[in-house]
Amino acid sequence: MNISFFGLGYVGCVGMGCLAQNGHKVIGIDISSEKIKKINEGMPTIVEAGIDEIIREQHLQGRIRATHDYMEAVRESDISFVCVGTPSTNNGHLNLNYIYQTAEEIGEALKEKNGFHIIVIRSTVFPGTNKAVGKIIEDMSGKTRNVHFAVVSNPEFLREGTAVNDYMNPPLTVIGTDCEKARDIMTELYAPMGAPIETVSIEVAEMIKYVNNSYHALKVTFANEIGRVCKAYGIDSHEVMRIFCMDKQLNISPYYFKPGFAYGGSCLPKDLKALKTMAHDLYVETPVLNAIESSNQHHMENAIEWIQAVGHKKIGVLGLSFKAGTDDMRNSPIIHVIEALYGKGYEIRIYDRSVSLARLIGKNKSVIEEKLPHLNCMLQDDMDSLLDWAETIIISNNDEIFKSVRVREGQAVIDLVRIKELEKENGYRGICW
Repeated sequence: MNISFFGLGYVGCVGMGCLAQNGHKVIGIDISSEKIKKINEGMPTIVEAGIDEIIREQHLQGRIRATHDYMEAVRESDISFVCVGTPSTNNGHLNLNYIYQTAEEIGEALKEKNGFHIIVIRSTVFPGTNKAVGKIIEDMSGKTRNVHFAVVSNPEFLREGTAVNDYMNPPLTVIGTDCEKARDIMTELYAPMGAPIETVSIEVAEMIKYVNNSYHALKVTFANEIGRVCKAYGIDSHEVMRIFCMDKQLNISPYYFKPGFAYGGSCLPKDLKALKTMAHDLYVETPVLNAIESSNQHHMENAIEWIQAVGHKKIGVLGLSFKAGTDDMRNSPIIHVIEALYGKGYEIRIYDRSVSLARLIGKNKSVIEEKLPHLNCMLQDDMDSLLDWAETIIISNNDEIFKSVRVREGQAVIDLVRIKELEKENGYRGICW
């Protein structure tokens, strides 16, 4: 394929070199005369392991060149990768001027070009940027998106120092598009990499890079906080984290990575508080650990606000224990929600087939006596009668029987755990989706 790269910095230089190595003919565009000169002399614009040899060899093969002429670059290519900078402003927003300027240039060039053209946004941008770029190109070119051109979001996951290897051996390739033709062409382009190709919505593709990097930052700071606590105890933190990482079922796995309701139960809240107390007693600052509980509390308050916003007063709650299949109500987050709504004058009825007033003993009994002394008036033994009565249904755990819930006209469902069978129902709302 014939490919153009707008922006010959880190992402652009590595991308054009690797695609040229795969046999494509690549032309680079940049405002920097120095970068243009380097590429046209067979030299990379960055310092990165392995890229010198690739650029030199592909330049000798006649597959790589660079120019200031964006009209020529678009005219002589089928795909244009946008790899320009998106620097942060002082308030944390992005400066998208380079993105939009590039869109204007591509739009101007497409006005004079026949044939389908794909614009690939490789730069890291806020959700919604792709659509804005498409509108600019439509306005500048007089052409129609997904008829004459497509705009694809294709985030990069390169690490400095290993970027060439990361490009050629990615864990996956993400293609965000609303155009079937563009999807097929991009799939063909990336097929030689041999990695799974995930075709997703444009907005998901725009969001994923921020999620990745924020999580990587979180991992670093979490490990460092654990390291500081361990050091204060004289414990080998590397050994602790080595054992931690051996658990591939929970710790290093997709488990717990499904947005839903707040955590609860007898273990997580208790042990988090204990670890924070250890750190406090040792005079060790742990701001990440300290923020977890307040974030969890905020999530519960968010659920309360969602329920109030619906405007109904008769609330039916499906699930009282902190998870399905148990009667453990210690630190069950839905109890906090019920307590708050009851205090605001809402009528509450609850169904949980694992919870029985007659069987409540020990801590479970004391939790209810303290938090929900009126549970005997709320707890129902028939789910269908509760559903007939309720104006709003709250689903707080993923008991299998909740999949069979049917929603009547005018009834609302607030799903805190994501039961997919209910998403098609009118009045359905998911707390995080």
